[in-house]
Amino acid sequence: MLEQLNQALDHIERCLEAEAGREVDVADVARIAMTSEYHFRRLFSALAGMPLSVYVRRRRMTLAGAEVLGGERTLLDVAVRYGYGSGEAFARAFRSVHGIGPGEARRTGATLTAQPRMSFRVVVEGSTAMRYRIVEKEAFRVVGRKARVPLVHEGVNAAAAAHVESLDAQAIVRMKELAGGEPEGVLSAVVHLTDSREEGAEVDYWVGVAAGPEAAAEELHALDVPAGTWAVFDNHGPYPIALQELWRDVFTQWFPSNPYASRPGPELLRTQPVEIGAETDSQLWIPVERVTGSAGA
Repeated sequence: MLEQLNQALDHIERCLEAEAGREVDVADVARIAMTSEYHFRRLFSALAGMPLSVYVRRRRMTLAGAEVLGGERTLLDVAVRYGYGSGEAFARAFRSVHGIGPGEARRTGATLTAQPRMSFRVVVEGSTAMRYRIVEKEAFRVVGRKARVPLVHEGVNAAAAAHVESLDAQAIVRMKELAGGEPEGVLSAVVHLTDSREEGAEVDYWVGVAAGPEAAAEELHALDVPAGTWAVFDNHGPYPIALQELWRDVFTQWFPSNPYASRPGPELLRTQPVEIGAETDSQLWIPVERVTGSAGA
């Protein structure tokens, strides 16, 4: 799959260089990568550390920056060439990447910020083999309490921890009464609101249980989850860093090496709460779909 991902990146580059103002059709890019647009966006964000839209904008402004400094075209010509209908809109986009307007950059010969062309490759780091199984699960309902929190890639997520602390005993008792099926017990669920997996991106963070599709939520929140396929990863290590590394490795190592793509749905985590740094067993559930014709098949 890495070969297809790099071919997709080459296509993006051809769009930017041959027709600078042309919008990149993500559906076309995803077809070259032999996956769905949804999975491509999420996989790219996990691998690159930024959303695809941000990468495309930074690459476009990198190319535009070279033309601004080169001085062969007027600033308006450069703006039009890179798809902006006005100098003002171009200046805003230029400043968002380079921290300076195009006029000032040309006058002063300012130092600009370049986004290099990106490519993906396999790096063998001697990490522990990933243990997983594939589960077909009927429709169910996550019943619990949710809060909107920022993503934190390393260390304790203070907002998520505060949400857990805010749960009253009555709510927890009610959750346990409704629990049924896998994953068992009280769990957390993350629902991504955008394609971005950047540090600080907002997600809906649930603490609840997997219950039957008709479970009465009453004073709790409910999230209906349709039937589908799940990749289930078992993990043991220090909390929370081992979990954060597992989440990262699923998207940067497992998906590119296996004939599966992510699909819409919550990412579920079952773990035993322990002191920071203590060893714990965990289980991560990721919604997936089989990819036919994939290089990993």
